[in-house]
Amino acid sequence: MHVPVQAIDREIWRDGVASEGTRLIPEETPLALTYNGGTYAVMMGTPQNLEDFAVGFSLDEGIITSVDDIKSLDVIRLDDGIELRMWLEQDNAARISERRRHIAGPTGCGICGIDSIAEAIRPAAIVSQGHTFTPDQVMMAMQTIAPLQAINIQTRAAHAAAFWSPANGIVALREDVGRHNALDKLAGSLARSRTDASGGLVLLTSRVSVEMVQKTAAIGAPVMVAVSAPTALAVRTAAAAGITLIAIARSDGFEVFTHQGRITAPCAPEIIHVVA
Repeated sequence: MHVPVQAIDREIWRDGVASEGTRLIPEETPLALTYNGGTYAVMMGTPQNLEDFAVGFSLDEGIITSVDDIKSLDVIRLDDGIELRMWLEQDNAARISERRRHIAGPTGCGICGIDSIAEAIRPAAIVSQGHTFTPDQVMMAMQTIAPLQAINIQTRAAHAAAFWSPANGIVALREDVGRHNALDKLAGSLARSRTDASGGLVLLTSRVSVEMVQKTAAIGAPVMVAVSAPTALAVRTAAAAGITLIAIARSDGFEVFTHQGRITAPCAPEIIHVVA
């Protein structure tokens, strides 16, 4: 099935008593990304916003450098999955032959099938300085995500990646059962709308691993904010890329791990030193 949410019958046990009912759960579908007639990867994901996913994945993988590098993109719905069929300019096709990998990517797998350690921990792109943000802006941005997560509201089983700017609030939000897929979809959405990401925040409802930092750097956002903790490698990668990595963002605050200078209070309070 190629709808993002399914109603599934199940038996419910509460307090030792059984009853029947249905639950809305997210769909998981094989998504084959093909370029110039050859399969590059097969990922498992939510069958929604697939054009965004195809473009974002291609950008984040370094297969293309611009959405304009894709000559055509077709979504082909098959009985057992969906093919995202792309045709590229010849220069990009040659790049694929150097980076080709045939993988079956488990849900949420960001770098499955990479065949070298150097490729797995490749340096992220260096982002521009961008803007500074206040703590209130960071908190407000994160609080706006939940009401917009249509799939997660129904299922409580989907990740989201969003882009927020001071002028426009949430510019785009994408969901998927895989956190990497959600970020790829966001990257594709921003690229297709020609949105400059240097003036806003990438927001994540997941933990931050190294590939999430690499994808955010490819988007060009100077700040990423996540509800869960980062890995140590993610922190080192964000520091090298010039990204402000904010994590453990909850209702009572957040923690800034790298490039803290982009987060500034409107009026810095006077610091009083008390000598015992």
